[in-house]
Formats: sequence, C-alpha cells, structure tokens
Amino acid sequence: MYVAVKGGEAAIANAHSLLADRRRGDRSVPALRLDQIVEQLALGVDRVMSEGSLYDRELAALAIVQARGDMIEAIFLVRAYRTTLPRFGYSKAIDTSAMRVERRVSATYKDLPGGQLLGPTFDYTHRLLDPELAGGTDVAEPLRRDTEAQAMPRVSAILAREGLIEPDGEMPQDHVPGDITREPLEFPMARDIRLQALSRGDEGFLLALGYSTQRGYARNHPFVGEIRIGEVELELDVPELPFAAPLGAVRVTECQMVNQFKGSAKAPPQFTRGYGLVFGQSERKAMAMALCDRALRAREFGEDVVAAAQDEEFVISHSDNVQATGFVEHLKLPHYVDFQAELDLVRRMRAEYEARESPAKVEEKRQAAE
Repeated sequence: MYVAVKGGEAAIANAHSLLADRRRGDRSVPALRLDQIVEQLALGVDRVMSEGSLYDRELAALAIVQARGDMIEAIFLVRAYRTTLPRFGYSKAIDTSAMRVERRVSATYKDLPGGQLLGPTFDYTHRLLDPELAGGTDVAEPLRRDTEAQAMPRVSAILAREGLIEPDGEMPQDHVPGDITREPLEFPMARDIRLQALSRGDEGFLLALGYSTQRGYARNHPFVGEIRIGEVELELDVPELPFAAPLGAVRVTECQMVNQFKGSAKAPPQFTRGYGLVFGQSERKAMAMALCDRALRAREFGEDVVAAAQDEEFVISHSDNVQATGFVEHLKLPHYVDFQAELDLVRRMRAEYEARESPAKVEEKRQAAE
C-alpha cells in the first residue's frame, strides 16, 4: 500500500471505479460489442490468443475491452484465466499439410504445386489512411469464401527430394513433448520446448531479434520457403474410441524459413530450417519466430554463438511479455525500505569521501554553500 495514498480499501475501490469509467469513455458513443472486436479487430484478437496461449476469440476480445486496448495487459488477463481451466488431455499434432489454405506464398519458387494464394494481406496496399473507413459504413462487397481443402505440398519437400535440405526433424517415437505451462523452464532446452516459448513470446521482442539476425548479429541468410495461413483440424485420442475424435478447427499461421549452411565434418553443405507456428493470422510473428528458431540452433550446427539472438537463455528468458511486464511494473510499487537503505549507504559513502578531502577544500565548499 502506498503510505501517501489515503483511504485504504476505499481508495482502491475508487481507483477501480475510475478505471471502469475511463474504460467506458463517452456514454454518447455506443459501447463496443465483442462480436465487433472479433470480426473487425481480428489481428489484435489473434495476437492475444497466440501470446495468451488460449484459442478463444470471444475471451480474447473481452480481454482487449477490459484492458482498454492494452494488448500486453489483455494477454496477461487471458493467461490468468487460462490457469483456471481444467486439462482434459493433449490433442494430436496438427497436420499443416492438410490445411484449408487461405493464404500461401513462397519467396523461393515462383511456380509451386498447388499455386500461390495471395489471400488477405497488407503487402500490396498503400500505407495511406482511408477516410472512407471513418464513416463506419461498408466500403467493400462481401466475398464468397471457398472453404474446400486444396492439396498443397510443402515447399521444403521440393528441396528434400534432391537432398538439399536437412530432414524435417521428426522426434523419436518414445519422445514425450514438454509443456511449458506445467513444467519450469530449464536450460539448455529441447527444440520443442523452445518453440513453445517462442510461439507465445512477445511479437515486438522477437521481431527485433529477427531483424538483428539480418543485420550481421548472427549467421543468418534466410529465404521464406513458405508462409501459409488457414484452418487445421484438431483431434484427440480417446481411449474408449478406436479413432481420433475431431474437436473442431483452428486458424494458424505457419512459416518455414530456408537458411544456408556451409556444412561440417558430420553434414554436407545444405539448407537448414527455421520454423514458426502461431494462432490466427500473424505472419510477421511467425517469420520472426522462424528467424529466432534458426539463430538458436547455432550450437546444433557447430556455429559460433556471437549474437544475442543465438543465446538461448537470453532470448527465452526475456521473450515472455507477461514476465517482463511484472518485473518492470513492480518498480512502481512501494520500495520505501529499500530506498532508505540505499540513501543511508550513499550518505555514508559521501561522508567518507569528504573526510578524505583536504581541510581547505572542505572549508571552501562550506563557504560556497553559505
């Protein structure tokens, strides 16, 4: 409790009331509905779901409203809610090759089996404000959406047929994937654990690290092998059933980066992979994740660790925005006792310093002070 703040519990209750008032804003403006946020602020909802590690569009929209648009606070709210939910089991690994693709592009091959799908993207829009949107009216006709699944083999399979890229990294049959929501992080990490942490890491932090790898702060020369966005089916193995039970579909963004590798005593020159997978549509985050994933594999390929993006403990320990928020924002809580101890220490050090000075200087400073 802040000693200088009067009122105790009443002051806290009033602070909450003031926050609720500011959250609502001008009463003459209609209140936001969750369906409006889900449909029209979808990319913000996707980020909250991804970094909150809970796929629920309405809950993410509710968190955005409650947090007054503060995305990290909304992510914190979703994470906190997630801890109250029971765990019924683990779904099977999703098959992104069977994705109902909405967008699929490659920067490595022009002509691909299944073709390239531009889909919804800002890539070719003019970065100019559109005043027509300010009127709140529809400015575009609704489009018919094709939901039929299309067979689209992975771009990496083209390189794999020639033996020019490392294997896809399949885990041993007896490998049990880790779960960072239930087990404390330990270093060094297996790649599956590291990818979990990167997937719910802060987009801005990973973006900055991914950018750094392209500016000489890691051995990284990437090509976007493929980015695909679409819906994938979730299935759960149920002991009582002879088949996997379908749970529904989720939208994800997947990115596979293709990186150079000059080879070593154990491996020939070939391309290597960086991988990113996140909830919803967030290709910038998936790309940044893939760049960081490849940078963090430096020791695996016998490369020198010379940059922050290659340091596993540095990257993973600082990528979680909920932890970062808590550690930074705790500084505004009362630290009166700590500060008084520091203050007394500085005063003693200052007195010792002045005692070592010549009497003439001490007298000169005293007269100047008077």
